[in-house]
Amino acid sequence: MALVTKGSRLIHVDGTSYRWRLRGRPTYDRGLAATPLAYAVELAEAPGTTLVVTTDQPHPGNWIGIPGSPVLPAHVADSIRTALSAGWTPETPGSPFHLAPVRD
Repeated sequence: MALVTKGSRLIHVDGTSYRWRLRGRPTYDRGLAATPLAYAVELAEAPGTTLVVTTDQPHPGNWIGIPGSPVLPAHVADSIRTALSAGWTPETPGSPFHLAPVRD
């Protein structure tokens, strides 16, 4: 399934173009800060498997007022590199590849 173009941003990582998107309004669970923020990434030209990155922070628009920091392009680039080294193949169609934060 391809990402919606509206609201998505392009990012170039190691010579490849990707499109990433963060949901503008939080879902119910993310609004209550019960589940962490997540965003999706895919190849820009020929999308295959979508990368779903779950962060360790709340959605910035949560209703509880817990402060959340924005997702920066540098974080997205790091997530893409981590997912590629973990086996994500963005050009091959398939189920979403999930990347969760490493907890100490």
